[in-house]
Amino acid sequence: MASSAQPPAAAGGGGPDGGSLAGGGETFADRSLSQGLSVLVGLGLCVTMLGLGCAVELGQLGQQLRRPVGLLLALLGQFVAMPLLAFLLALIFALDEVAAVAVLLCGCCPGGNLSNLMSVLVDGDMNLSIIMTASSTLLALFLMPLCLWIYSRHWINTAVVQLLPLGAVSLTLGSTLLPIGLGVLIRYRHPRAADLLVKISLWSLLVTLVVLFILTGTMLGPDLLAQIPASVYAIAVLMPLAGYALGYGLATVFKMPPHCRRTVSLETGCQNVQLCTAILKLTFSPELIGSMYMFPLLYALFQSAEAGLFVLAYKMYGRDSYKQDTLGEEEDTDISYKKLKEEDVADTSYGTVTTEEHNSIQMEPTQTAL
Repeated sequence: MASSAQPPAAAGGGGPDGGSLAGGGETFADRSLSQGLSVLVGLGLCVTMLGLGCAVELGQLGQQLRRPVGLLLALLGQFVAMPLLAFLLALIFALDEVAAVAVLLCGCCPGGNLSNLMSVLVDGDMNLSIIMTASSTLLALFLMPLCLWIYSRHWINTAVVQLLPLGAVSLTLGSTLLPIGLGVLIRYRHPRAADLLVKISLWSLLVTLVVLFILTGTMLGPDLLAQIPASVYAIAVLMPLAGYALGYGLATVFKMPPHCRRTVSLETGCQNVQLCTAILKLTFSPELIGSMYMFPLLYALFQSAEAGLFVLAYKMYGRDSYKQDTLGEEEDTDISYKKLKEEDVADTSYGTVTTEEHNSIQMEPTQTAL
């Protein structure tokens, strides 16, 4: 068995996947463990997409479609800025074809549910966050394979890119539409159940990533992480950070208010790593992709840590300014509410009670026709 594992490692181009097959490749390629990971990834992705659908309200969706700023920002951020960023980082760090495909795949993925949770913590625009996540997921059905085809041209003469299963990528993306549609229906029919499913999906995201990281990093051999080049670790750190900065700059160009800028920033930098993991696991053989199966998990680790620092900085330095900005809006709303109540009281016609100065109350007699 050990000798049979060596040729695929050499065929994979050495580099990042060679060590995983030499050190833990037999375990990684074990059929029962591989099937178990596939089931876990598939279930986690379905629950995540179901939660995303449960967060979408048809009324808000129609409003956003009439003024499609969120759709445009999702298009520019997820399928222009992030794929180009992934491509440039792969060139700058001179990645081989296996690592480059993993990085490109992650960069071409739509937004993930982590951004919705983080948007709540930074007092962002939740409607904008959910619409951007949902619309980027739907756009990914057509644009993700297109972006992969465009940016993989640099490595077209390699075996990995020639075997890049764009059809399987589209099929995996298409399979996510069913749980999203089911979630939208649940939100429409049973809002309370939808709220519960949204919370379950967020916990599922965290649990699935932790379990995958433990299984891949421990049970599949501690040498797996050691075989990943330092350049890949550097990209996993820089890519989400640059995505957050690009998203904030994009929202600034559109002259959006501060809370919307924070939302767009998080939406751009947070990728759907569960989808990326599912595509790598379900469409590539372990012998072909090797240790690069770990890249979306590394990306998830660093995007969460950097978003956490973003939230911490906002809680320490930005929350007071947010409260001052919203105070005027709350006062205006309160005044309007008082006026509305006064108009309602003054509009009664039979036995009207009027309030005058000095808190005196006077009953107005009414004439009844005999």
